[in-house]
Amino acid sequence: MTKTVVVAGAVGVIGRGVLGYYEDKEVNLVAVSRRAPDFPTRARHLPVDLLDRHSCEAFLAQIPDTTHLVFAAYQERSTPAALVDVNLLMLRNFVEVMEKHAVNLRHVTLMQGGKAYGVHLGEMPLSPAKERDPRHMPPNFYYDQEDFLRDLSVGRAWSWTALRPEGVAGLALGNPMNLLMVIAIYGTIAKALGVPMSFPGPRAAYDALYQVTDTRILARAVDWAGEAAQCRGQAYNITNGDYFRWSRVWPRLAEFFDIPAGEPLPMSLQQMMADKAGLWNQLVEQHGLRPYDYGEIVSWKFGDLIFKSTFDNITSTIKARKHGFHDCIDSEEMFLEMLADLRQQRYIP
Repeated sequence: MTKTVVVAGAVGVIGRGVLGYYEDKEVNLVAVSRRAPDFPTRARHLPVDLLDRHSCEAFLAQIPDTTHLVFAAYQERSTPAALVDVNLLMLRNFVEVMEKHAVNLRHVTLMQGGKAYGVHLGEMPLSPAKERDPRHMPPNFYYDQEDFLRDLSVGRAWSWTALRPEGVAGLALGNPMNLLMVIAIYGTIAKALGVPMSFPGPRAAYDALYQVTDTRILARAVDWAGEAAQCRGQAYNITNGDYFRWSRVWPRLAEFFDIPAGEPLPMSLQQMMADKAGLWNQLVEQHGLRPYDYGEIVSWKFGDLIFKSTFDNITSTIKARKHGFHDCIDSEEMFLEMLADLRQQRYIP
């Protein structure tokens, strides 16, 4: 039976990474997203609105041969309770409709993240965080989504796995949680203005331990989780496998843009970068960059969240390694490689 992978949230940073991984694999590939992919892909695109049950029925019924689902869709809301409502509804519509039409469904991969350990609330109570750690006080939409899959999968032929990356980095636009684009656009604008690429957070955040996840590592984990029997009903932390301090990495990032790193300068990126759209448009025209709108290419809110974290943010990947997943990459080299790729593809000058 041919493997058919359906990726929800296909144009986001994680979804795009998963599609890229499977491009040269012998699988059928389907991209589920409201807007069509703005990048080359052989995936069949279905413009599904996951919040609309009728839309799900109309489009997802067209792919009854589906064997693997990857749920990387996400919608932002202003409160934790509202996040539960919207993100649980999308997952419920996706899985329930697919389960009804795809009689050979074998696996669902759910994307989670550091919020499972409460990093959005403050310092993690246990460090490094492990998958067996207790949950924090709800609401937390990750918990509701995971409980939904656990309950629905009882007695079914299909299983599920939750993956928990941190600081995901990869090529994608219009995504609220993409660290690579924050760094790329911030460095580009600092270069254009002739100012140092100062770390936009406090010294404590500059010196704290952090970790990131390359979308290519995460995509390989998706493939592994969908096939390995030991992954049934399990959650795994998936990162590059190393920890770093921005105080080590940041000067290398500034060197890429050929500007000084400067000293840490705590600032709100949302506020300080809000007036830079005109400058960005000039850079696009001057350097012949891809004509993406400034508001679409980067999320400064996410940058503020990452660069203001003054505590060590580290998770253990031992469970994944013990269960058979060993992929890793040097995070410093990952950033430089990805930035060079952005430059080569004319996303930044």
